[in-house]
Amino acid sequence: MTKLFADSKFLLQQTASLLVYQSVLQNSVGEAYINLLNNLYTFSSETNINRPTSITCLQAYSNWFKALAEINLSWQDYLIQQILLDDNPFSQRIQTLSLKEISPSLIEAAKHDLTILQRIYQCHTEQIVKSVQKSSQYPDTIIPWQQTNSIPCFLHQQEKWSEALKELAIHYRKNGTGIFARYRALTWQNEQLRGIACPDPITLEEIVGYESQKEAIIKNTEFLLAGYSALNVLLYGSRGSGKSSLVKALLSKYSDRGLRLIEVTKSQLQHLPQIVAQIRDIPQKFIIFVDDLSFEEDDDAFKALKVVLEGNVTAKANNTVVYATSNRRHLIREFFADRPRPQDSDEIHNWDTVQEKLSFSDRFGLTLTFEPINQDTYLKIIHHLSQRTGIAIAKEELDFRAKQWATRHNGRSGRTARQFINYLQAEIALK
Repeated sequence: MTKLFADSKFLLQQTASLLVYQSVLQNSVGEAYINLLNNLYTFSSETNINRPTSITCLQAYSNWFKALAEINLSWQDYLIQQILLDDNPFSQRIQTLSLKEISPSLIEAAKHDLTILQRIYQCHTEQIVKSVQKSSQYPDTIIPWQQTNSIPCFLHQQEKWSEALKELAIHYRKNGTGIFARYRALTWQNEQLRGIACPDPITLEEIVGYESQKEAIIKNTEFLLAGYSALNVLLYGSRGSGKSSLVKALLSKYSDRGLRLIEVTKSQLQHLPQIVAQIRDIPQKFIIFVDDLSFEEDDDAFKALKVVLEGNVTAKANNTVVYATSNRRHLIREFFADRPRPQDSDEIHNWDTVQEKLSFSDRFGLTLTFEPINQDTYLKIIHHLSQRTGIAIAKEELDFRAKQWATRHNGRSGRTARQFINYLQAEIALK
């Protein structure tokens, strides 16, 4: 038991001495691993009167095996994934500062931790299984968790991880850390950002019929990514014209350049200043996406959005823009009763109030109009989508059925075209 005791004690000391990368092991897989080490260590100690039983050691290994199986990664891939995602003082600062600008103590701490994590990485599952088998004296074969490496990373081939700080810096600057590295799209829930595991995979190539609008929003987004002052954008027009799809498609094109999308509902607009405060110092670039925007009289959400669009005492965040869609050109509902009449005496400057309502949409630096599409454009979208999905059907029949679908359903629009193609694709597949 002496070697088993020494090995498990050494690994426990190593995990306990992590300085900045502690959270690499602060999850179900890491905690199961530390629990297993604790069981092996105390079981192999001859002096510990509260030693766990051999059954407890087997249970600890089973929990670790299951945790790895649930994420479907090898132990080595798990460690590398956690290092690449880890949000710590070193990974945060290296995104915006050079190594020379970072505290030497922090750099030494990062090197220290990477050396330890490499030692843990080099402790393969088969070795741990042998320790469990020996400590438990289990008569049957203990199955090791094995999974082919699936995460390509320079660390797999790096001789000394402590010498890979430059490569890590490049990775963190490109991909971010924490939730911004794990997710491309996010939402706001319970007053904190949450990742969207499966964002809409739509691409810009799927959107046809509004080329000038597409070109304008792409150019503005590239301004944002290049670090220039980009404009807030209002996309308004007929329903089903692809306004929301165009915004979401930007994520597919630019996420590898650091673009992230935060979806915010109208009811959450009052939290916009709080959201912007959280992301203003993050190196990634953010589109705050508000779909189907409109306001009622004296709406608090209107005031919150106005602050983000125009700014207040706090400087505007240069890494953030608002892209909003609406079916209304004038975002605040206005009634004829709002307009001043000579006999009105309630408000002296009533026209000023009316003008504030009408001019709110002007606070978006760029307004893109999506007009209803004609039949030729509708059929162009149909042909484009049918080619992308591989639908083999005569053009005459395709056009005829597409026209019938638009007449019987929601009229001509990009959304109607997509719904028709999805239906037709399923119908052909079943036949």
